[in-house]
Amino acid sequence: MTMTIGRFGLRRRNYDFPPFRPPSEANSLLLRVTRGCPWNRCAFCSMYKGMKFEIRDIEEILGDIELAKDLYGDRIGTVFIGDSNSLVAKTEMLIKILNALFNSFPHIQRVTSYARAKTIAKKPLEDLIKIRQAGLNRLHVGLETGDRELLMAIEKGATPEEMIAAGKKAKEAGFEYSLYVLLGIGGEGKWEQHAKGTAEVLNHIDPHFIRVRTFIPQPNSPLYEAMVNGDFQPASPETILKETKLLLEKLQVTSQFLSDHISNLLPLHGKLPDDQEKMIQVIEEALIEVRKNDGLREEMEMRRHLTNL
Repeated sequence: MTMTIGRFGLRRRNYDFPPFRPPSEANSLLLRVTRGCPWNRCAFCSMYKGMKFEIRDIEEILGDIELAKDLYGDRIGTVFIGDSNSLVAKTEMLIKILNALFNSFPHIQRVTSYARAKTIAKKPLEDLIKIRQAGLNRLHVGLETGDRELLMAIEKGATPEEMIAAGKKAKEAGFEYSLYVLLGIGGEGKWEQHAKGTAEVLNHIDPHFIRVRTFIPQPNSPLYEAMVNGDFQPASPETILKETKLLLEKLQVTSQFLSDHISNLLPLHGKLPDDQEKMIQVIEEALIEVRKNDGLREEMEMRRHLTNL
């Protein structure tokens, strides 16, 4: 039922795994509905480069479900649908896939997918409700930043207003909504506007989950090239901590705040607003330590060299 079992048990039989999934879906059955990303222009992203976007044939997808059923029986409890934005598929197709999943795996507790805010904003509410009622529980969406200038700079393809509209619409349709924030996406110079703009959008949406990732420029992405050319200065560990502290201070939500990624400097996890002050205190203590501890600062700096995130 894990990715490891899938890797050794399914790929020999031509099961088409999605190449990326959220950390929270590590133990999920991975079902690929689309290949690649229909947008694929974000300046920070190195995923799906060189891959032409396509929606897989429905019979191939149903065949993957049957293959997974043969291997795993009724042991599947959670499913992740890939690749980057499965909601671009027709509603009828998604419902057929979801029905097949639940018929094959009666003990499914959660089905999730990546989605794009612009797609959610454009899709009719009645279609979203039908997809939710068919069993898709949770949407993972990249907000990255709520600042208008930075959204344009990273070519996210959505405005703060569209981000807010999509979040509210998804929640109205009944989805759990998980938003991703890229700490440091404003670089060394624009951390404050990034934190404030992001908090403003998050406060309007009040998503179920806020998941933070620390931005580390990856090869084969425009921002990596900008860094190499000296046009983008990555935020220092101290700046990342200050930005995270300001973001938390500005948040007025009831979300789960999760720092569940290897790129992050601190293991911050809590329910807002209950754990807000506790997490801010953890950051304040880390700021004091990083300013006086050269070893800790160097250790945090080394995270800038992580690749294949």
